[in-house]
Amino acid sequence: MSKPDLSVQLCDRKLRNPVVTASGTFGYGKEYSGLVRFEQLGGITVKGVSPFPSHGNNTPRTSEVDFGMINSIGLQNPGIDKFIAHPDYLPFLRTLDTAVYVNIWGKTMEDYAEVASRLQAEREGIAGLEINISCPNIKEGGMSFGTSLELAGKVVNAVRQATDIPLITKLSPNVNNIADFARCVVDNGSDMVSLINTFPSMAIDIYTRKPKIAANFGGLSGPGIKPISIKMIYEVSQAVDVPIIGMGGIFSAADAIEFLLAGATAVAVGTAIFSDPQTPIKVIQGIADYLNDYDIKDINDIIGGVEIN
Repeated sequence: MSKPDLSVQLCDRKLRNPVVTASGTFGYGKEYSGLVRFEQLGGITVKGVSPFPSHGNNTPRTSEVDFGMINSIGLQNPGIDKFIAHPDYLPFLRTLDTAVYVNIWGKTMEDYAEVASRLQAEREGIAGLEINISCPNIKEGGMSFGTSLELAGKVVNAVRQATDIPLITKLSPNVNNIADFARCVVDNGSDMVSLINTFPSMAIDIYTRKPKIAANFGGLSGPGIKPISIKMIYEVSQAVDVPIIGMGGIFSAADAIEFLLAGATAVAVGTAIFSDPQTPIKVIQGIADYLNDYDIKDINDIIGGVEIN
């Protein structure tokens, strides 16, 4: 039996398969050396990078809950200078045989533009930049940009002016109409969109009567948000004609296939990596098995294939 073609096109980059890792769940790649064969992945998305080093939030930062996990890492990162120069970051990423996407963030629009400008000058080995305007776990920037159409458009436009590297805008689910935000960021220069980020949430220890997260609140990810994400993927796929990277509760090939049928061009595995780093590889194999079972030769034949009544 011939192998199905799993390759998908994300702007100017052809991925060997549609499975990438989600930002914040795969470190900067090197942390998973020896655990995952990078050349088997469609791509990786690294943790967020800002103009300045960030120590993140106080611990505890994570709490397992029914159907998922709450996290409040606070976008801990080494800052753009160290990311570019230190051998464990961009120099290491350049050695990998897979697409590398760099998540960027800041507290101001100027911060986003600065990171984009610095990476423009260092663009070798970078397949794209993911603009994080949807993180609920920082006090400034993040979701405040992603829940305002005006600010979302301005941030994306500022980054677009600073670089010609392909741009992905990571959308927040915490809006009334996510399709409007997809149209807005595409109109302002985003080449792709990724969705969804986490939902603001809270868990309480009934014995200490204190929140289980030091920052009190965090972002909910995992299987519990998957049905919401799939609906939003479908809505966005009907609104914009750009590649979509879908995420939010993907733990199996069946999960990933739902996202593809809803209109995602590629999928990002996140929370599942914490329990099993091999999850992305298992998802890739499971997608291939599904295509073989239904005698489908090309994965692109199922993208957007949901039959709406």
